[in-house]
Amino acid sequence: MKRGDVVLVAFPYVTGAGGKNRPALVIQCDQNNQRLSNTIVAMITGNIRLATTEPTQLLIDPAAPEGKSSGLSYPSAVKCENLYTVDQRDIPRILGSLPPSLMGRIDDCLKAALGLP
Repeated sequence: MKRGDVVLVAFPYVTGAGGKNRPALVIQCDQNNQRLSNTIVAMITGNIRLATTEPTQLLIDPAAPEGKSSGLSYPSAVKCENLYTVDQRDIPRILGSLPPSLMGRIDDCLKAALGLP
């Protein structure tokens, strides 16, 4: 797997009890994806209400040219304020990937979420 891949992950509920299978975006660098058994992902949700106004979220539209390769079925938001570390063996499949143009915008969302310049 590589940075920018959209994967299926069992994302835990905030309460810690149970979870839900949902798409997520691999945000960890490729060097660490190769040398470590874990990877860092950002949650992807179908709740796009804040995706156009929240600087920590990015709207991905699979009907748009940039979003076609995402493997998503409907417009979704990458929530860079909701990160999760997952064992790579617990990722059953790769749904698609985001192009470099969208990953550049993801970097901006991550900076906003982490308070980086």
